[in-house]
Formats: sequence, C-alpha cells, structure tokens
Amino acid sequence: MKFVPIIPPRVYSAGINQKVMIKDTGRLSLLPDEQVTVKTEAGAELDVTRKSWGFYATPSLNGRLPEFGLRAVLVRNKQGRYFLLLIEDGKHDEFLQYIEEQQLDQILWLDDGDALDGHFNLDEDV
Repeated sequence: MKFVPIIPPRVYSAGINQKVMIKDTGRLSLLPDEQVTVKTEAGAELDVTRKSWGFYATPSLNGRLPEFGLRAVLVRNKQGRYFLLLIEDGKHDEFLQYIEEQQLDQILWLDDGDALDGHFNLDEDV
C-alpha cells in the first residue's frame, strides 16, 4: 500500500443547487489482494479490497456492510448518472435531506437479498 497526501488538499464543488465543497486529500494505491478499511468517528467501517481484475468496492452488501454500520443504496441524478451511496446508521434523515437537496432519485436499497433477487434473473447468463 502506498499513500500520497495532497498538501494542500484540492478543493472542488460538486452537486446541484446547494453546492458541496469536497477536499481531495490524497492518493492510495493498493496491490492485488491488499485491503484498506475506512472508518467514521461513530465506528462505521468500509473495506476496499484490490484484486488483480479490479476492486471489491464494499464488503457484502447484505452481510458485513450492515454489520459495520452502513447501508448501500443506488441513486440516480437528473443527468441520468447512477451512484452507489453508503448510508451510516442513524443518518437516514440526513440522507433523505441530501437526496432532496441534490434532486437524486432513490432507485434501490442494496442490502435486501430478497428484493435484489426479485430485480435480477439469476439463472440467466450475463
């Protein structure tokens, strides 16, 4: 693993209507089969694992991720772009306010195996 801080952080705005200021603070490089864990002050955790073919961007959506205090949801913006958001336990009201301010459509919660199975025909070849 290699981390290169960006000093000073690169600051840019994102979102619509109410602009959000983002601070880009560094670059993290992983080798295949290396993992990092990102934590919040409240103890929620997000594991990112590098593989030779790409990344596991989250722990299992309906297993370890909710055990670590996060819930995954798919949203779409007004330009038709999709985003995977991870909502921290106890922050659902803040999430609802954010998606209203940013005019995001909530598409699908990704932590309910039964709901996901109903959206996808798992018997078809991809």
